[in-house]
Amino acid sequence: MWNISLKRFLCGVSLAAMLLLSVSVSAQKQDKKSLELKKKKLKKDIELAEQLLNETKKEKKKSISTLVTLNKNIEKREEYISTINSEIGLMNQQIEGNNNSIKSLHGEIKKLKDNYAAMVYFAYKNRDNYEKLMFVFAAADFNQAYKRLKYIQEYNEARKKQITIISGKQRELGLQVEELEQKKTEKKELLGSEVSEKKDLTQKKEEKEQVLADLQDKESQLKKDLEKKKKDAEKTEVAIQSLIKAEIERQRKRADEEREKAEALEMANNKTKNNKDIKIPHTEVKTSPKYHLSKDEADLNQSFSSNKGKLPWPVIQGIITEGFGPHQHPAFHDIFTFNNGVTISTGKGSLARSIFQGEVTGVTSIPGVGRLIIVRHGEYLSVYSNLEEVYVQTGDKVKAKQNIGKILFDSEEGKTEMNLQIWRGQNKLNPEDWLDRD
Repeated sequence: MWNISLKRFLCGVSLAAMLLLSVSVSAQKQDKKSLELKKKKLKKDIELAEQLLNETKKEKKKSISTLVTLNKNIEKREEYISTINSEIGLMNQQIEGNNNSIKSLHGEIKKLKDNYAAMVYFAYKNRDNYEKLMFVFAAADFNQAYKRLKYIQEYNEARKKQITIISGKQRELGLQVEELEQKKTEKKELLGSEVSEKKDLTQKKEEKEQVLADLQDKESQLKKDLEKKKKDAEKTEVAIQSLIKAEIERQRKRADEEREKAEALEMANNKTKNNKDIKIPHTEVKTSPKYHLSKDEADLNQSFSSNKGKLPWPVIQGIITEGFGPHQHPAFHDIFTFNNGVTISTGKGSLARSIFQGEVTGVTSIPGVGRLIIVRHGEYLSVYSNLEEVYVQTGDKVKAKQNIGKILFDSEEGKTEMNLQIWRGQNKLNPEDWLDRD
C-alpha cells in the first residue's frame, strides 16, 4: 500500500543521523567563528607591529629594536597565514558537505517524484468514483468497509503530503545551492588574501635580512651597547629585589607587632579572668609563611590568584616583543639574555596601568633605566619598569586599569617599551600566563 510505503520512506533518515549532522554543522560554525576572531586579533597585532616599525624607521637607522619588531611582524603574519589556511580547510569541508547534501537531496527528490508518479498513475487507473464506492461496499462487513474507506482517505492525503514534501525539498535544494556558491566565493576571497599576505611576508623577510646584515656590520658597537643594557638590567634586578625584601620585612615587622598586641591582650584576659571572672574575647592572629596578610589582604590575594589568565594588559595597546625566560639574541646567536618578565612594545606617549587593584609598595628611579613601580596584591607583586614619569607614590591604593605612569621613549632606537614582572614572594612568574589573551 502506498501510504505504508510513504511512511517507511519518511522514516528512512534516522534521528541519530540528523543529530550528528546538526552537531557537525554547529561545530563548524563554532570553528569558523573562532578562526575569524583569531584573525581579527592577529590583524590588529600586525597593524600595531607595522605602526611600531614605522616609528623605529623614523630614526633613519637600523637598530636591534627594528629587528625585534620585524621578527614579531613576521611571526604574526605567519600565524595569520596559518589561520587563513585553517579557514580554507574548514571551507573545503563545508563545500564538500554542501555537495553531499545537494547530491542527497537530488536523490530524495527523485524518489519522491517516482513515488508521486506511481500514485498519480494508480489514481488515474482508479479515477472512477463508482469503482471506489463499489470497493467499499464490496467489503465483507462494516469494519472492513470502514478500513477501506479510511485507506482511500489516507491515500488522497498522502498524495497531498507528497506534493508538500517535494516542494519543501526543492526549496531546501535551492538554499543549499545558494549556500554552496556563497562558500565558493568566500574561499576565493580567502585564497586571494593568502596570496597577498604571503607577498607581504616575503617582503618583510627580505627587509629583515637587510637589517640583519647592517647590524652585523656594526657588531662590535652593538655588543658594547648590549653589555651596557645587561648591566642596566642587573641594576633593575637589584632594585626590585631590594624593594621586595624591604616589603617582606615590613610585613614581618607588622605581623610581629600584631602578635605582641595579641599576646598582651591574652595576658590581660587571663589576669582579668583570674581576678574578676570576666570573659574577654580571645584574638587569634593568622600568618602566612611568605607574607603576613590581614583578612582584606588575604581576600585580595585570592581574587588576584583566581583571575589568572584574565588580568588586563598594562597598556591599552601593545605586543609582547620579548617573553619570559632565556632568549637567544636576534642578531648574534652566540649571546643569550634572560627576561624576568615580559617586554611590551607600544606607541610613543603610551601610559602604564595597574593590572589589578592593590597598594603601591615601592617607587624608585634607576639611572639610565628609568623609573619603576611595585604594586602589591596580597602575596603577589606586579612590577612596572622603564617609565619616564610616575603618577603614584608609596602607600597609594590603585584600581585595575588605573594609569600609574608614562612609558619611556627611547629616542636612539625609536621605541617605546616597558617591562612587566609578576612575583609571588621572591618567586618570578611568567606574566603571559596571567594576562588576558583576547
